[in-house]
Amino acid sequence: MAAAAALARLEQKQPRARGPTSQDSIRNQVRKELRAEATVSGSPEAQGATAVPEAKEEGSAHMAVQGVYFTCPLTGATLSRDQREAGVKAAILSHFSTDPVGASIMKIHTFNKDRDRVRLGVDTIAKYLDNIHLHPEEEKYRKIKLQNKVFQERINCLEGAHEFFEAIGFQKTLLPVPDQESPEEFYVLSEAALAQPQSLDRHKERLLAAEPVRATLERQRRVFRPSPLASKFELPADFFNLTAEEVKREQRLRADAVERLSALRTKAMREKEEQRELRKYTFTLLRVRLPDGCLLQGTFYARERLSALYSFVREALESDWLPFELLASGGQKLSEEENLALNECGLVPSALVTFSWDPAVLEDLRAAGAEPHASGLKPELLAAMEQLL
Repeated sequence: MAAAAALARLEQKQPRARGPTSQDSIRNQVRKELRAEATVSGSPEAQGATAVPEAKEEGSAHMAVQGVYFTCPLTGATLSRDQREAGVKAAILSHFSTDPVGASIMKIHTFNKDRDRVRLGVDTIAKYLDNIHLHPEEEKYRKIKLQNKVFQERINCLEGAHEFFEAIGFQKTLLPVPDQESPEEFYVLSEAALAQPQSLDRHKERLLAAEPVRATLERQRRVFRPSPLASKFELPADFFNLTAEEVKREQRLRADAVERLSALRTKAMREKEEQRELRKYTFTLLRVRLPDGCLLQGTFYARERLSALYSFVREALESDWLPFELLASGGQKLSEEENLALNECGLVPSALVTFSWDPAVLEDLRAAGAEPHASGLKPELLAAMEQLL
């Protein structure tokens, strides 16, 4: 109704042309799309598919999950979304007391966010070590001038680089420079380190092969009894890139779409805008409805692939070798082979998907007098089943 009113106002402002114009064609197309959208929005299924869960403040009653949590791969500690970066950094720093080389490598790759700069710096350090390995008798390769332009631009800017040099046996030393009155600072490789060229080579390989240390997302797997609330999700603010207040404000603005619709957007433009909306979500909470109505719930990154969802379900099944299918709302098959991202399938910020055994395999099992368990879940998961509130 709001869109139709906006269109009417726009038509009143435009002078009537003698013949059909491109604007007339656009208006006609908009009328058709408005009628089509009105028809679709009248069905309960469509209304449920477009509903966006409201962000709830932490601690709200009946929250689907209390937040998004991560596991530090170094300590096993559970970290909240706000704690994950600081928690991982603290764990890396604590490793300096036991493995200074490994800790400095982790610091280089994790503390510095510019991956191109890290790669350039790491390659330059590897080149220094290669020169020492190839020319152990030449003293010039065992000294690195700290004020050297290459060192300053590529290495000095990296957090952890100085710790790495010192951990593998370099020592800061003031040395005289030809044609210069004052000495300058150099890294000089110690005799002890020079006597162990294999160790330097191992350190170089570790540095080149390392990746940033990242906290892993906790799935927070839960199993619920059959419930009419299966498709109802109340999510904490962690599931949104925006804060809870910003999400609420945006939802209020959705009600006033007259100005946006009056711009006469085409279907392609709306689809592009919908894709931008989907990219706003970082995480998604998914529930899988099993054949007996039980629900398997887990947390995912919005950009994870469908294969991650299939693996999550497969790990929970007692007969994990049996093929199965997952269907989105409306019966759309989510193909593991296509391996689209979850947000590309519209499964954000939450969604209920339906599980079904592969029909051909199920028919073969029944012909053989066998049939999978009603839910198919492992006994330990069935024993921990909860009531969805």
